[in-house]
Amino acid sequence: MATVYFTLAILLTLLHHSEPSVETSVFVLKGQDVRLNVQTNVQLQDVDVLFWKFNTSVNVVKSLPKVTFERYRGRAEFSEGDFSLLLKNLQEGDSGLYEAVVSGNNDRNVATYLIKVQDRVQPPVLTVDSVSSINGTCNVTVTCRGQNTSVTSSCNSSTCSRLGGESSGAETSTVPLLSVYVAGGSIICNHSNQVSWANDTKEIKIICGSNSGKSDQEDHTYRVILILIVCGIAIIIIIIIIIVLIRQKQNGGDIKDIINTDYATVGTPDNSQVGGEEQVSPGPGPTSPTIYSMVGHPQPQPGNHQPPVDLPMTTMAPMTSMPESLYAMVGKKTSKQ
Repeated sequence: MATVYFTLAILLTLLHHSEPSVETSVFVLKGQDVRLNVQTNVQLQDVDVLFWKFNTSVNVVKSLPKVTFERYRGRAEFSEGDFSLLLKNLQEGDSGLYEAVVSGNNDRNVATYLIKVQDRVQPPVLTVDSVSSINGTCNVTVTCRGQNTSVTSSCNSSTCSRLGGESSGAETSTVPLLSVYVAGGSIICNHSNQVSWANDTKEIKIICGSNSGKSDQEDHTYRVILILIVCGIAIIIIIIIIIVLIRQKQNGGDIKDIINTDYATVGTPDNSQVGGEEQVSPGPGPTSPTIYSMVGHPQPQPGNHQPPVDLPMTTMAPMTSMPESLYAMVGKKTSKQ
């Protein structure tokens, strides 16, 4: 019976020792600390020594006696109670494989971790490329940019669909992940890795409202321009009408000046010309005056002189371009003394 128990114990020990530890990925923010625990129940024998190693060849710490190796002094702490390892102020150079190995009659791995140290992501930038409205639905095309990657998406009030862009990384990758989605009435550009995240947001209501206001402003501008053009044309027409009326009035005055009447004055016996002679009054410029002839009173003549014969009334041939009027007045003959 004792032999059976001893055989089972040996089998269980061999089975336990042969079970490999599972590799666990751990992402750490640059400058932060991380604690690594053993992944199995460790029972150290008198000849056993536990080592924490980096990349299978670099010793970090060991137990019995507890030692921290030079490269990690001040940056690593070993707990003898649970055999865990605390790594402090990790930098990118600390990324790699960390293993807990029990070394005795045989070496066995009791913990395996793949450490990935990452920087904090930079804040992304979300830009609006275009805004359109289809059947009353506002559609916004945006581009999310961050750390040499970009994603372009088309969004409405409920969802976003990717249009193009560079590879944005995966959840288990060291490449930062870019994503664009709608939440709470806003378009969110999220930039993240496994240890940090940052985002940029824009409210859909503001984007669509500003675009609508811009369209209204453009329509108002067009209306104002149209009104100014119409008013300008109306003013030009009014000015032309006024000029035409003024010129017509001036031309009417010239016609009145041209069509005028001059009267010949009958002279007295001392200074007048003989009755029947034409009297012409000079007129202004090129106008052709109307001529009037008046027969004067007979003048006393000597005894041997024949009585004057009434001179025929002389007229000027009418001009073809302007009308004329001819008037004659005959004076009464007085009785001789």
